[in-house]
Amino acid sequence: MSKNKFGKFPFAEGIYKNMYKDRLWTMRQYAGFSSVSESNARYLKLIQNGASGLSVAFDLPTQMGYDSDDDMSFGEVGKSGVPISSLSDMENLFHEINLEKISISMTINATAPILLAFYVAAAKKRGDNLNILKGTLQNDILKEYIARGTYIFPVDHSLRLTSDIFDYCQNNLPKWNSISISGYHIREAGSTAVQELAFTFANAITYLENAKNNGTDIEKLTEQVSFFFNSHRDFFEEISKFRAARIIWAHIIKDRFKINNTKSQLCRFHVQTGGSTLTAQQVDNNITRTTLESLAAVLGGAQSIHTNGKDEAISLPTEDNATTALRIQQIIAYESGVTNFVDPVGDSKVIKDLTKNIVDKVNSKIDEIFEKGGMKILIENGEIQQEIEDSAFEFQKNIDEVKTVLVGVNKYSSSDNITDNGISFNDSSDQRISRLKNFKDKRNKIKVNQSLDELTAAANTDKNLIPKIINCAEQNCTLGEIVFALKKVFGEY
Repeated sequence: MSKNKFGKFPFAEGIYKNMYKDRLWTMRQYAGFSSVSESNARYLKLIQNGASGLSVAFDLPTQMGYDSDDDMSFGEVGKSGVPISSLSDMENLFHEINLEKISISMTINATAPILLAFYVAAAKKRGDNLNILKGTLQNDILKEYIARGTYIFPVDHSLRLTSDIFDYCQNNLPKWNSISISGYHIREAGSTAVQELAFTFANAITYLENAKNNGTDIEKLTEQVSFFFNSHRDFFEEISKFRAARIIWAHIIKDRFKINNTKSQLCRFHVQTGGSTLTAQQVDNNITRTTLESLAAVLGGAQSIHTNGKDEAISLPTEDNATTALRIQQIIAYESGVTNFVDPVGDSKVIKDLTKNIVDKVNSKIDEIFEKGGMKILIENGEIQQEIEDSAFEFQKNIDEVKTVLVGVNKYSSSDNITDNGISFNDSSDQRISRLKNFKDKRNKIKVNQSLDELTAAANTDKNLIPKIINCAEQNCTLGEIVFALKKVFGEY
């Protein structure tokens, strides 16, 4: 894309001059089911229904670095997403899906290097051209210590792996976003809009400074960085938050890192509608919530959007509800007319004032964070976590005291509030463990052990570990085995 197609610094109106008039946002749907085959079937259905990108949800053992047959995985296999323990699983997950045409986003952090390795090994085996593959790896480990808890290694070692991914993707996957720095989970944990942006950008600064210290070309890296934000309840605040995000990031890159490259200054972001705003009571109300949140993301200039199914406060969405969620985006895109204008509400005094207010407050909070020693120190002493907990407590208190109205919950409720969507968890862990045992039995164990020993040896050096992890994937090592090889050197947090 030529330079004159970009917006005007600091990109409050949008990162592209003509925004959706030239190209719509990616309509990305998030899914991961209790088995690889079920997940693959849902992805194929989503593509058939018009999804232009897929976002993979992994189960908790996969996120925490355990194979499905590990004792620590008992009761959690396939519950929060798809279980992936091997190259074979990754191949089956994307069976009949053209990776050269479909953008793949992976919501994975502590085990991001390993899932990337499985993906690369699968693509190479199929003969795909790595230079044209598009996707995003969340790879945002700092927010795990803050808001989600799926960390494995101590902070310094985790940051090393993050930087190793940056370098590998720069040289081998030029169209991949090697990190998606997430405010989404920070907001889901109970933060305010200002905290969501401030903590996300402070994490981003930490990653860039760490990468710079490790010799990474950060001008090139910043062209690959993307963000993941929440679209929450307050319609005008959310539109303004997205506009503020572009202004803040553009100035961070230009003023703090002295990078004048326009592509580096662009705040590219994916938005998911707020999971914590959904209610199990009167689930049909969630369609309205999700529609307003999606519209806020569009008016705020998102590059990619995921809409939640109305029943996600209860369980994984049914296929019909996932399709309805996608239709919300399609109706906004093709029927509302809002895509005919660039930044259609940006001239509103309400939006301008809110945007400026958010910019000022976020910048002030970022300055305060680094005056106190930066995110690593504040995470390790629990200060960031406490701030989010305080905000979450205040929000819940306001709901309990009906200072904040939640329709169908603390106002306009009814006796038959909660509806079962008919989806029950399909526990296929026995079959899963049996297949994994079969996979392990058929491997060349000498090559498995040799590749794991090479990885452990490399972890004791300052070499980039991603090629060694890919080699482990290609030799059919499992996720848990690769994590254990690294734990020998890194330890645990």
